[in-house]
Amino acid sequence: MSGARGIDAMTTARNAPPAAEPGSGAKWPSLILLTACEVMGLALWFSASAVIPALKAAFPLGHAQASMLSSSVAVGFVAGTLGSAVLGLADRLHPRRFFMISALIGAAANAAILWTVPSWGAVIALRFLTGACMAGVYPVGMKIAATWARGDTGVLIGLLVGAVILGSAAPHLFNAAGGVDWQFTIAAASAFAAVGGIAVRFVGLGPAHVDSPPFEAAYALKAWTDRSLRLANFGYFGHMWELYGMWAWIGLFLDASFRSTMDGARAALYASLGTFAVIGVGALGSLAGGVFADRLGRTTLTMAAMAVSGTCALGIGFLFGGDAKLLMAVCLVWGVAVVADSAQFSSCVIELSEPATVGTMLTVQTCIGFLLTLLTIHLIPPLVDLVGWRYAFAPLAVGPFLGVVAMARLRARPDAARLANGNR
Repeated sequence: MSGARGIDAMTTARNAPPAAEPGSGAKWPSLILLTACEVMGLALWFSASAVIPALKAAFPLGHAQASMLSSSVAVGFVAGTLGSAVLGLADRLHPRRFFMISALIGAAANAAILWTVPSWGAVIALRFLTGACMAGVYPVGMKIAATWARGDTGVLIGLLVGAVILGSAAPHLFNAAGGVDWQFTIAAASAFAAVGGIAVRFVGLGPAHVDSPPFEAAYALKAWTDRSLRLANFGYFGHMWELYGMWAWIGLFLDASFRSTMDGARAALYASLGTFAVIGVGALGSLAGGVFADRLGRTTLTMAAMAVSGTCALGIGFLFGGDAKLLMAVCLVWGVAVVADSAQFSSCVIELSEPATVGTMLTVQTCIGFLLTLLTIHLIPPLVDLVGWRYAFAPLAVGPFLGVVAMARLRARPDAARLANGNR
């Protein structure tokens, strides 16, 4: 999630970067392999969420426990990201080695669920550890991609974000392929991540591979004292308020909707395939959004995407229990819009920050954004009990609608001329 000018500014502000490592390989073969490794590594993120319906059928799993299965990964990711930043692990450790170790530990922790269910305390602890390991996969993958950036950062980061989305959606495909066998899904996601961790050793580093400045806690204040940065962050927070609440519960929503019109086995299969499609189609939205934003403007893209996704959040419940084709069509639109803007908020932060503070600004943005997701992940189940699926997703619309306001205000500021080569 970055912008071309921000990366170029960082590299220009330092000494001339060293040449690519010997044997690091050509640009696109390395990036394609890196993308595949990201897909495989991020399969761990939603591996437990994907099997919640099956776990509910096999064990006494309540709403609170189901919420913790989803949110504990985000808590672990926030903790892991902060720890990595404070200790400077992403800079002190070789990025490929850091990625590999993180993916392998995460795969082992996820696989251990097979032997701990239904001891939910142990399962939640393992999911926390899995999330903490993702801090060595997702951000480090972005860092590796940035070493190859040469005026095409929007496309590169859009590609990596698309990989993250496909990785997040993959467990739902495993779920369908395994006949909704939760053990198969957990095992497949773990094996997938382990392969990605090993394969990343063959990814080349580009000529812009340099050490970043160490973490400075005082820099974090600029995320709030600089008004333009504050507005970009508010836009991101609105986006995150909606995104993971939707991703975490869209599978259960589709499962419940389909069960009202078809038998349980068909409903479970179609819900798994539908959830994979809804989350996975966001990969196309991310890549297209990056191309669009680079050419026509970051605030333009983010405002349009949030307006569409917020409208979907408001209206999707009225299709619950109705025509499955119409429901899936709207869900697919929502799946594209809800993530089309994701990379652009971080791009705004990169382009608006001083080069030496970019890493800290992104850390602040990402950590607070993922903390917000914990609220909406836990908000949906009580709303389902209170008002049913017809209205449960509607509160998610508050985030993107407020995000539109924030980005409109940013667009009106003189600083916005620094975004996307002046395209605002």
